[in-house]
Amino acid sequence: MLDFRMETFLAVCQCMNFTRASEQLNITQPAVSQHIRFLEKHYNTKLFRYEGKKLMLTGAGEILRNASLTMKHDEISMQSEMQKSEEGAKIRFGATRTVGDMLMGNILEKYLREYPDADIHMVVENTQELLKRLDDGRIDFALVEGFFKKSEYDYQKYSEENYIAVCSPDHPFRKKPDTIEDLFGERLLLREEGSGTREVLERYLDSQNLSIGDFARTMEAGSLHTIKELAKSGCGITFLYEVAVREELRSGRLIRIPLKDFRVTHEFTFIWRRGSIFADRYREIFRRFSV
Repeated sequence: MLDFRMETFLAVCQCMNFTRASEQLNITQPAVSQHIRFLEKHYNTKLFRYEGKKLMLTGAGEILRNASLTMKHDEISMQSEMQKSEEGAKIRFGATRTVGDMLMGNILEKYLREYPDADIHMVVENTQELLKRLDDGRIDFALVEGFFKKSEYDYQKYSEENYIAVCSPDHPFRKKPDTIEDLFGERLLLREEGSGTREVLERYLDSQNLSIGDFARTMEAGSLHTIKELAKSGCGITFLYEVAVREELRSGRLIRIPLKDFRVTHEFTFIWRRGSIFADRYREIFRRFSV
């Protein structure tokens, strides 16, 4: 069981404020300070520092935070493992929306044919929300298309996917598109903040000294289906993984926008907390998912 002082430490890490951490834990602020001082004395190092009035983790504090999150995750997973004999084995995992909508149906169909008694719980969320759920122990692993800190998670590459610009075949362009700058006069349809699909575009634009703000108009939607429907109806252009629009491209309801010097790919990745005692189990599930 995770020591109560480690729970206090994680609460401070989350809030980066001793007062808010005490309110979250329903204990006094002096008690929070006492717990942190105990840990600093135990590990013989400072865990927090101030930059002006802003509370920051030290390098040692970051190491302890990562280890503590993995321990918390594994404790929850261990409780689930201990209940197997009564409840049956459970698989709790997450998938980002592109992965969940486009790939998980076939993956889980094959898995359930091999393991018909498997108890599977899948959540579909954006990358940032899934990382939070991993850290909190609410899921065991995730299949994501977004970016994550490789220092905090173990991972295996599932696939590498093309990332492309698409629109309706009848889209009325203000200017014939040749480069990404030629699309700035169009309405950009994009996913919500925290989405891996959106972050790939944001990082590419940043590498070219550009930004989403350069587009004349934008529309944000958390639904991949809604974005595709709007693009098909000519309401804007969008950037998605090719696998997410494979059927629409095949049928001609969407077309690829041919942009010069825009060749972007990104990995879909299977991840779990770094250093987890259940790593071998997750690797075996990954192998089964990949068959």
